[in-house]
Amino acid sequence: MLNRVVIVGGGTAGWMTASYFKAAFGDRIDITLVESGNIGAVGVGEATFSDIRHFFEFLGLKEKDWMPACNATYKLAVRFENWREKGHYFYHPFEQMRSVNGFPLTDWWLKEGPTDRFDKDCFVMASVIDAGLSPRHRDGTLIDQPFDEGADEMQGLTMSEHQGKTQFPYAYQFEAALLAKYLTKYAVQRGVKHIVDDVQEVGLDDRGWISEVRTKEHGNLTGDLFIDCTGFRGLLINKALEEPFISYQDTLPNDSAVALQVPMDMEKRGILPCTTATAQDAGWIWTIPLTGRVGTGYVYAKDYLSPEDAERTLREFVGPAAAEVEANHIRMRIGRTRNSWVNNCVAIGLSSGFVEPLESTGIFFIHHAIEQLAKNFPGPDWNPTQRTVYNNAISHVMDGVREFLVLHYVAAKRNDTQYWRDTKTRAIPDALAERIETWRTQLPDSETVYPYYHGLPAYSYMCILLGMGAIELSPSPALQLADSAAAQREFAQIREKTRRLRETLPQAYDYFSQLG
Repeated sequence: MLNRVVIVGGGTAGWMTASYFKAAFGDRIDITLVESGNIGAVGVGEATFSDIRHFFEFLGLKEKDWMPACNATYKLAVRFENWREKGHYFYHPFEQMRSVNGFPLTDWWLKEGPTDRFDKDCFVMASVIDAGLSPRHRDGTLIDQPFDEGADEMQGLTMSEHQGKTQFPYAYQFEAALLAKYLTKYAVQRGVKHIVDDVQEVGLDDRGWISEVRTKEHGNLTGDLFIDCTGFRGLLINKALEEPFISYQDTLPNDSAVALQVPMDMEKRGILPCTTATAQDAGWIWTIPLTGRVGTGYVYAKDYLSPEDAERTLREFVGPAAAEVEANHIRMRIGRTRNSWVNNCVAIGLSSGFVEPLESTGIFFIHHAIEQLAKNFPGPDWNPTQRTVYNNAISHVMDGVREFLVLHYVAAKRNDTQYWRDTKTRAIPDALAERIETWRTQLPDSETVYPYYHGLPAYSYMCILLGMGAIELSPSPALQLADSAAAQREFAQIREKTRRLRETLPQAYDYFSQLG
């Protein structure tokens, strides 16, 4: 029976994998996780997709169990500032797109929207975020939508099976190192063997499969399946097995970041329940409010900006609170390993692939990979079909997210620096170019976005196109023949619902104060 799993590398990827597999397979699988005590976490992945709630549900964890321990907050959207022009912002929210008479409400908005703010006219969440509110009432009930922890009628579905059926109204933001620490305790209590040691060599057998990893102090660790969570190093998948890496930098040139973890009085500052991406001269700055600090960083392309200037810009952006905070400079490997599963080795996390964290995809990639590996877990015969299915799923997710991120830059109206001017002339994937031409006259739907599962529904594309402003869009010609009365009633209902929620929901900071 194939049941010995060795995970090389800890951090969020390693401990999410170990925890999930223990929850899925229990004592029928033997898991050893070995991680170095000398390698720090990258520390970029603090925000998530809304699907991450299924991970915690699968582990049997409720928000009150893990959120206070990880300084976690709610994320209702991504807020984009200065991408169209300085002073402009819009939201890409976690909220199901409404439709009227067979057309998305955004189509009706293009025809005769009440204001120039598509996000506030078509969604409730934009106004909820602006007011700094929690999506849950003080008693824990969730706005007015039928979601309860542990009572989801679609529990047990993977993310890809779940997409399009519902849209949970928020994701999470948390301190990644604290989540890894929390999951370490969870996994070890359930039987995962935890070894802190340096892997010095990877042993291969006559077939080129991994036979063991050789550690400095604990000798050889043997196993059946080896999971590479060694980050950008790709110690097993890229170095030992020499699986090539496919770069995305021809279309996504941002390859560097500088990050700060800034302690702040969050009661005084308030918690805006979203991740903010603020465009800068040579990239963008993320702002993630947690319960005890703000995580922030400047993502940039080194061809346009030096690390020193990036750090100076970031510190000026944050203000005096950043003065004594140590900066973490990161070189990012943008792209994906050609095959994330080779022989008896599976890469999960940064060793598998990474794109800039513009839409908080890092932890989503980990979660998706874990689900797919659990679904395609190998048997004693090592049927190659399972590897093929897994590798196709991973490559589709990565390539689809690549397209979506490229769209942000192509669609952004900003052109005041060479960096932003170059986003309009840089090569883009051929299929995306064709899709953009379609979207000029017909907003994206499930038939015209990237055709494989990649975690992003059609309404996400609508938000980016409508918010960024560089691509001229038109409502469907059919709406010229349609009566807009029902659409105007829907706009009015959104305004009324927004008014009601602003009167009844607590401030996000106040909600988390009582949760902890």
